[in-house]
Amino acid sequence: MQVEDIKVALIGLGYVGLPLAVEFGKKRPVLGFDINQKRIAELQGGQDHTLEVSDEELAEASHLSFSADPAELAKANTFIVTVPTPIDEYKRPDLTPLVKASETIGKILKKGDIVIYESTVYPGATEEDCVPVLEKFSGLKYNVDFFAGYSPERINPGDKAHRVSTIKKVTSGSTPEIAEVVDALYREIIVAGTHKAASIRVAEAAKVIENTQRDVNIALINELALIFNKMGIDTQAVLEAAGTKWNFLPFRPGLVGGHCIGVDPYYLTHKAQSLGYHPEIILAGRRLNDSMGTYVVAELVKAMTKKDIQVQGAKVLVMGLTFKENCPDLRNTRVVDILKELDEYSMDVDVYDPWVDAQEAQHEYGVTPVKEVAPGVYDAIVLAVSHQQFVEMGAQGIRALGKPEHVLYDLKYVLSADEADVRL
Repeated sequence: MQVEDIKVALIGLGYVGLPLAVEFGKKRPVLGFDINQKRIAELQGGQDHTLEVSDEELAEASHLSFSADPAELAKANTFIVTVPTPIDEYKRPDLTPLVKASETIGKILKKGDIVIYESTVYPGATEEDCVPVLEKFSGLKYNVDFFAGYSPERINPGDKAHRVSTIKKVTSGSTPEIAEVVDALYREIIVAGTHKAASIRVAEAAKVIENTQRDVNIALINELALIFNKMGIDTQAVLEAAGTKWNFLPFRPGLVGGHCIGVDPYYLTHKAQSLGYHPEIILAGRRLNDSMGTYVVAELVKAMTKKDIQVQGAKVLVMGLTFKENCPDLRNTRVVDILKELDEYSMDVDVYDPWVDAQEAQHEYGVTPVKEVAPGVYDAIVLAVSHQQFVEMGAQGIRALGKPEHVLYDLKYVLSADEADVRL
């Protein structure tokens, strides 16, 4: 297949798929497919509630159309899969969305077609888990009748500086010829350039270790923060001092959530364990990062006790619910760990986040954020996410929400050391 003959269909129009579909839709005809009818109607109306793509950018993608009808996919010959790859309650990879997408594609797959996966998986998943589904539902043979590729997503939700087209893209294909076709396709839209990996498995492995490396590094800084707090040393001051060395890595302590860093390592450890190897460093980092919510609340309770503030029944404000600042993404937010722990202490908690959709928060976590906050109400305030609105409030504006005697816990170093009662 030549690049000029490619007819693209994007399966999954979330934070990853939509920006990709928009970039391709500026260059060539593209079908954006999603099983969520509400999402399709929203996009057909020219709006994106995730805020990853502006109304103007959607309008610029003049060759992009949307559909929730699987039959429409038959018009394409190259399918790019960008569905979620979450973990289940036991922290095991959940490939259900990936398998379902492969089934849908398999039913309309034709000879010569290419299926490219972008979803984060463990090395081998494309050819061991997805390709057999494509073969089963299409009746076609892999690398004879149809082909595959893998190009890991590198979307950073809420980041308006690092966009899909300005981040270097790793590509791969199931044969040398297909690898070149896949690479040429992405080169059309990726101004930062591409890196053609040696194989699909190499590309899969590269993706999963990107976030595993970040997770382990953040775990180290979180552990250092725990140590420095016991020593009465301000962690931020230590990191600023150490950061004056040219090769010191600028990681910061905090909650580790989101659709990537808090999830991807479990895909790699799952695969490793299936091969008889028990990862130690990776899982130790995961355990430490997953424990930070409990630690934060314990420190908050200590601070409240020192000020003789009644813990049981205390009115607490948690500022921020999303997994990161300045975006509405609630996926795998670890702020919920803080909420659960506060509930264990029978505190009365309000969650305030101007970025989130209240219905989504209720559906995903059973949390209904308050629409506004009144001054002088709270015994404790936890600044959990550094949204721009909170930064602009400053210490005085945030403290005004508390009672005359209250505790302000700054998780995100929004405030200086002397402006907060507790910092991570």
